[in-house]
Amino acid sequence: MSKYASWTHGKLPLTELAELKRRGQKLAMVTAYDFPSGRIADEAGVELVLVGDSAGMVVLGNESTVPVTMDELLMLTRAVVRGAKRPLVIADMPFGSFQTSDERAVENAVRFVKEAGADAVKLEGAGPSLSRVQSIVGAGVPVMGHVGLTPQSATMLGGFKAQGRTAEKAERLYEDALALEAAGCFAIVLEAVPAQVAARVTEALEVPTIGIGACSSGTTCSASMRVRRRASSSATPTSPARRGARSRHTSTTFARAASPRSSTPTRSRKRS
Repeated sequence: MSKYASWTHGKLPLTELAELKRRGQKLAMVTAYDFPSGRIADEAGVELVLVGDSAGMVVLGNESTVPVTMDELLMLTRAVVRGAKRPLVIADMPFGSFQTSDERAVENAVRFVKEAGADAVKLEGAGPSLSRVQSIVGAGVPVMGHVGLTPQSATMLGGFKAQGRTAEKAERLYEDALALEAAGCFAIVLEAVPAQVAARVTEALEVPTIGIGACSSGTTCSASMRVRRRASSSATPTSPARRGARSRHTSTTFARAASPRSSTPTRSRKRS
């Protein structure tokens, strides 16, 4: 029997995320890009799955996330949704899908829900993105925010670098996170943000924070996110910040679910 309300079909209701944060319960979030990884996440029992535009680098072989298209992410999201029945599936809105206007942002967000079956979308940045968040939420699509290192605008940030390292930048990041919450975000990703700054932001917000990078241990944020890498991805171009955000493997439960279980216990060899 599901531990959640029957109408959610086993999914964690979005409305419960803030309550889980208040109770101090940690969440698990991983990326997935296809049916097998979606199913593994489902079997591992993680609450949140992101179909990230990082697929452009770790799946499609691009040097950044910028070239990823709506059609590519719609296809990948559909595949993940088929495998991930219980986790909430969040689709990353790729570069160019929301920056130009509120109307375009709503149109593409609705496509992720209607055509791909996503439960929510994620978009990067604050400032001009605030009206996009309000418009998308107003159209009935839940939104996850993203501040700190925002890879789609890494060039403007001076490259893949940690963010919020000065008092002024930390204060701006703090205000951006509060503004995203006020705009209607149900959770906010903090990427490559110093642990002290992440802790302050997490304490100030009612909604959960998802840590990637410097604050990815989960001790300062409500959850940590593990970015899935293919076994053959050692030659895949990745940024220093992205490499710092990833562990050698995915989360323990994710890895356990991926590995076949032996039908007999392993016996240790006796020393002669």
